[in-house]
Amino acid sequence: MTDAQPNTPSHFGYGRPPSPHEPGQAPFNLEAECAVLGACMHDSDVIDVVRPILGEDTFYRPAHETIWRALLTQHREGKPTDPIVLTELLQQRGDLQRVGGPSYLHQLADVHYGIGSAEHHAEIIREKANLRRLLASAIRTVQRAQEPGADPEAIRSEVEAEMRAERERALASGQGRLNRFATDGWSFVKETGADAEPLWGTREKTVWAPGESLMIVGAPGVGKTTLAHQVVFARLGLQETVLEMPVAPSRRVLYLAMDRPRQIARAMDRRVFPTDEKILRERLVVWEGPLPATLDKEPDLLADLAAAHRADTIVIDSLKDAVSTMVDDSLAVAFHNARMRALRNGVEIMELHHQRKATADAPRGQRPALDQVYGSTWITAGAGSVLFITGRAGDPAVTLHHLKTPTGEIGPLDVTHDHVRGTTTLDPSKDPAVLLRNSPGGLTARELAAVLFGSSDPERGDLEKARRRLQSLVASGLATKVDGTAGGAGGGQQTRYYASARHLTAVG
Repeated sequence: MTDAQPNTPSHFGYGRPPSPHEPGQAPFNLEAECAVLGACMHDSDVIDVVRPILGEDTFYRPAHETIWRALLTQHREGKPTDPIVLTELLQQRGDLQRVGGPSYLHQLADVHYGIGSAEHHAEIIREKANLRRLLASAIRTVQRAQEPGADPEAIRSEVEAEMRAERERALASGQGRLNRFATDGWSFVKETGADAEPLWGTREKTVWAPGESLMIVGAPGVGKTTLAHQVVFARLGLQETVLEMPVAPSRRVLYLAMDRPRQIARAMDRRVFPTDEKILRERLVVWEGPLPATLDKEPDLLADLAAAHRADTIVIDSLKDAVSTMVDDSLAVAFHNARMRALRNGVEIMELHHQRKATADAPRGQRPALDQVYGSTWITAGAGSVLFITGRAGDPAVTLHHLKTPTGEIGPLDVTHDHVRGTTTLDPSKDPAVLLRNSPGGLTARELAAVLFGSSDPERGDLEKARRRLQSLVASGLATKVDGTAGGAGGGQQTRYYASARHLTAVG
């Protein structure tokens, strides 16, 4: 190594590590050990990520094992893990000079990688430790076999017992891929955020659920970016709702402007005012242009980008620029792995994507299907929510369809883009509450479905959606329900819904 490569083991005072392939050399990777310790000092949350992987007595260098135990102590007590605090703790224990002194701790802290990299580095450390244990066991076996009067059966039994113990230790200790992400059933159901508030929408009608990606699909020019920017600005606290649905605030947003960044900047500029400068400087980070690698090639890159920029939300604009090809199933699965690694680290993801060209000119209001999304089906299969915008490029009036839903479906919503202000509003003529209020004779589920879905003979699924929306108006006190009657000689009557007197009074 040269002086142009700082923060590597040769610069920490213990020289170039011997190659693990040299005869008799115990396997280890000091660079990985330094990287993990540095990441833990920089962000104590990394400790929770790597601790199940590392287990006990995993570091090759004794000083690193001592520092690791000090980090565990600090984190267990809820105290900082920076090198200044660690220096005090190690000095109190009499271990400071043995580990290399304060300067070595500060050098370790300068070796910082993201959480995703720390996981992989921890895997390397654990693998080397396992190899060292196997090597030690093999050496003991050789030594026993060379003793006078050695009993082959006894040695074989001892080796088998050691291998069983080693495997059971690895499995029981929570190390490795078999236990790394395992949790008990109660914790999974109650403590993984399944009951958390939506990021966008309501519990009954969720557009974007925490821990699940949101995909916005459409042809060029139908307003995907316009809609996405409003959600981003709401996440930043610059507005409270989008399409009259609440949006939860975010700590920091990382916007991957890979597809025509100048155009994205112009689109954002419509919504930016001088009073927004402080928030945009502190809480919005924009990546301009292509990523260092595609996400199918580096599945940890998405999580690492979020960690490097301290972002809890990532916007991918657009998916075609993040993956080598969208039509290869294996690459789509690799991208989904990248998506899930970021989500697992607490990063929320919104993805902008395109539809198949053959369906780009579908009439406005015509309901699309998931197979009209461009690329492998695994792209949408891994998404938590899929919004599909239909309409013609540049047309301010488009329709928003909810093709994949975390909870209740929203829409279809007829919306209007204001291309000057960069805002999107609902068409009130398709609001069930407005339609009911303007219908003195009330509405049946079939009549509402015909208006909402543009068909004189609505499908059974559309009828059920219309019925649920009318029922929700009844539950909220905005409507009353008059049950229908079965058919007979005089014919039956469908259940009919009327605007409540309270709703009419409030509006009037």
